[in-house]
Amino acid sequence: MKPDNDWKQRLGVVYSTDPDFRYSSGEESETETLPPSRQRLIVTIDRRNRGGKQVTLVSGFNGTREDLAELGRTLKVRCGVGGSAKDGEITIQGDFRDRVTAILKELGYNAKRGN
Repeated sequence: MKPDNDWKQRLGVVYSTDPDFRYSSGEESETETLPPSRQRLIVTIDRRNRGGKQVTLVSGFNGTREDLAELGRTLKVRCGVGGSAKDGEITIQGDFRDRVTAILKELGYNAKRGN
């Protein structure tokens, strides 16, 4: 539990004379991870801003960063390539649209192949 008087996060904040003022750090709470059957994932390929390399993008994931990272790790291991999972998207190196779509459907996700 965080203390209410965490002064390190409030450095640079101007003093308020309002007695009812409560400082909020602006942290967003993560959304609850939906079950796989309710997720609508779209698997596309992207070639832009990547030096001519192709990557497979999985977008549309609703859930926590840990669950996104775990799904990304599973896809990377099953495809045998590298990639990343951040900002609600999973990036898999190479053109693995068909394989990733099949893996996601096998795991119970509602996956659709894009372009």
